[in-house]
Amino acid sequence: MAKREKFIETITQGHTFKGDSIVLGAAMLNGEAIPGLQVKIPLSTLNRHGLIAGATGSGKTKTLQIMAEQLSAKGVPVLLMDIKGDISGIAAPGTSNAKIEDRHHKIGEPFVPATSPVEFLSLSGEKGARLRATVTEFGPVLFTKILGLNDTQGGVIAVVFKYCDDNKLPLVDLADFRKVLQYIAGPGKEEIEKEYGQVASSTVGAIMRKVVELEQQGAEAFFGERSFDPGDLCRYDDNGKGMVSVIRLTDIQDRPKLFSTFMLQLLAEIYSTFPEEGDMDQPKLCIVIEEAHLVFNEASKALLNQIEAMVRLIRSKGVGVFFVTQSPADIPESVLAQLGLKIQHSLRAFTAKDRKSIKLAAENYPVTEFYDVAQQITELGIGEAFVTALNEKGIPTPLAHVLLRAPQSRMDVLTDQEIDAIIRRSQIARKYNEVIDTNSAHDILTRKMEQIQREQQEEEFQKQREKERAQLTRTTTSTASRRTQKSTFEKIVDSPTTRQIGRTLAQELSRGLLGVLGIKTTARRRR
Repeated sequence: MAKREKFIETITQGHTFKGDSIVLGAAMLNGEAIPGLQVKIPLSTLNRHGLIAGATGSGKTKTLQIMAEQLSAKGVPVLLMDIKGDISGIAAPGTSNAKIEDRHHKIGEPFVPATSPVEFLSLSGEKGARLRATVTEFGPVLFTKILGLNDTQGGVIAVVFKYCDDNKLPLVDLADFRKVLQYIAGPGKEEIEKEYGQVASSTVGAIMRKVVELEQQGAEAFFGERSFDPGDLCRYDDNGKGMVSVIRLTDIQDRPKLFSTFMLQLLAEIYSTFPEEGDMDQPKLCIVIEEAHLVFNEASKALLNQIEAMVRLIRSKGVGVFFVTQSPADIPESVLAQLGLKIQHSLRAFTAKDRKSIKLAAENYPVTEFYDVAQQITELGIGEAFVTALNEKGIPTPLAHVLLRAPQSRMDVLTDQEIDAIIRRSQIARKYNEVIDTNSAHDILTRKMEQIQREQQEEEFQKQREKERAQLTRTTTSTASRRTQKSTFEKIVDSPTTRQIGRTLAQELSRGLLGVLGIKTTARRRR
């Protein structure tokens, strides 16, 4: 009995805050919920980021649904990345039953069906407002990290961006970027090397292959215009509820490169555009990244360093980032150390490796005399979790085994007709689904390369004409020379002197011949 009273006192003191908070559920001891002993999270510390972990089927998705709808009700906009496609129900009210009523009786709050204002967004072919960004907005450093390039290749990327800036060539999509690479390795090679230094063709070829790899992940659908304004994530409905923006990612589960590219660009854009906020009573925006292991499994070391830096710095903008994954081991330690809220659902221990991972996961939580965390973490039921957060002074709250409340919204997906109706009412869907064809680097350089080709063809044509003209001149000169020689000979032959000389020579020749003949004739006669 004394242990129970001490537990109640510990949880009560640890989860009592001066400012506003959200309620996750009721604390449990020895497998039983204590009615009315609520476990809360202060809104003022939700920009310190968080983790929701647990095995498949343990209730992670419903937990993030609970958090999103409560944050929305408190006036905090939320961005959800829905990879499995089962979060859309947050746009419709839920329904009650006996189990839900019993659960909420233990929590100390009645179950009230509710809905949240929702916008559907898309990176690809899914329904919703299209999310795009231009290559220029990434910048050379981030673009280099996304492609996983070395320092030499990164230097060429810097040259590409500098050349495009100097020559007012908008880098809108990957086609623009590829065209610039083709230009600097081809007709523009001399121009580039004269202004920016030598660029090896082999380096350009290596970068081109990386770009093709990114395109095969479907990134060409992401790069383009109209570029998404992160400020549109921080919107409210007419009742002051924060907008829940759901990015439908069900068709890119096998394209983690695109997913991580989008996430990193979004964090970078938010960090560069949102003003410094300092300490706030509640976050300006909360971002929930489901299936976060897809981001980190394919990330290079440079990309991981960039994510760590973004997570560390973005909280000063009033933004909280929450990773949802199966095990804390899926998150790099450098990132895990930045997460103030930890919600741990059940883990499964099927192998020795699993047991080792569970032991390590238990060490991520505050030491408590009330639970054997390493043992109980495998025994948590669906809708139960270990929870610790940061209090208003930044100190971890006492670890609590929590019976989580039920989502107030629908615990199922919306129908296609319901989704279509929401998109038809959306203001930003009309804004971002408009196709914009800008005069970008691809168009400008295509025209320039065509002009260079025409000039080269014209130059080659002129050279050919000069060659033919020179040949004709040589032929004409040779013919004229022969004609001149012939004319001179004819003049000499036809002149009176030549004719007289000719007659004299003929006479002398005749005399000689006749003389010989005459001698021979006389001799014959004498005989």
